[in-house]
Amino acid sequence: MNFREWALIAFTIFAQMSVGAFLILGVVHYYASKKAGPEEADRLSDRALIAIGITLGLGMLASLFHLGSPLSAPRAVSNLATSWLSREILAGVIFALLGVTFAAMQWFKLSSIRNRNIVAWATSLVGLALIYSMARVYMLPTQPAWNTLATPLAFFVTTLLLGSMALAAAFVANYAYVQIKNPGCADTQCELLHGVLKGISVAGIVLMAIELIILPLNMGYLASGSPAALNSVRLMAGTFGTLQALRLVLVFIGAGVFGIFLYISAEETGKESLMGYLAYSAFALVFVAEVLGRMIFYASHQG
Repeated sequence: MNFREWALIAFTIFAQMSVGAFLILGVVHYYASKKAGPEEADRLSDRALIAIGITLGLGMLASLFHLGSPLSAPRAVSNLATSWLSREILAGVIFALLGVTFAAMQWFKLSSIRNRNIVAWATSLVGLALIYSMARVYMLPTQPAWNTLATPLAFFVTTLLLGSMALAAAFVANYAYVQIKNPGCADTQCELLHGVLKGISVAGIVLMAIELIILPLNMGYLASGSPAALNSVRLMAGTFGTLQALRLVLVFIGAGVFGIFLYISAEETGKESLMGYLAYSAFALVFVAEVLGRMIFYASHQG
């Protein structure tokens, strides 16, 4: 793979992770607000916005390298009527602008909660549009391995799986910070952390299962298709079979096995350190697995 292809992998992975993290953060904030009040919910979730912003920034930077030159960006959005690539870029820019706006409003408590929620909902909807546009860019008749329902399904699963695993790690790090800076609120934050990590563990296991189902179904569908589709299957299962197997093992251990242990640990108090190790390890394994999956996705390109 050349540098521009690696830039494309970085853009899609980081952009999807940031969108997924933002979506799940909204659910977590709602849960925490109902359980412990808005102030404790903000204490749990506000710092995660910084990590999401950094992640999206890395993705947008990688997209510029893929375009070849930052000066190419304005021309890339000049064909919105017919080009999914133009829509993808525009959605990415709007998502970034809305995300920064919401983060500033939330961090500095600007405007009312209602107005902040409106901006958050708008950001989430644009994020979903970004992922859908990203998937449609690759659904080309000349690329049978990409031109199936598996492409948008896989992109959305990656979005939610990476986002949830990243947030689990972020919440553990935030709890360690809260304990140092403000021990008086650590008990409430500890209770919220346990509840949130249990929910994320279940979500990760379900998403992992969906991902493991999508792959064989898609390969079976392609194997009965055109010669070009069959050649893509040979690449995915033969040439890149070892990487494919490694990817599946990593996502199974990260989201599945570690997810189960994380859930069990979150059932009891006093295991916050173990929860931290599990959350960090699960995120690392799933992140590597998704990078490998994206490499194989681009390697199945025909022509």
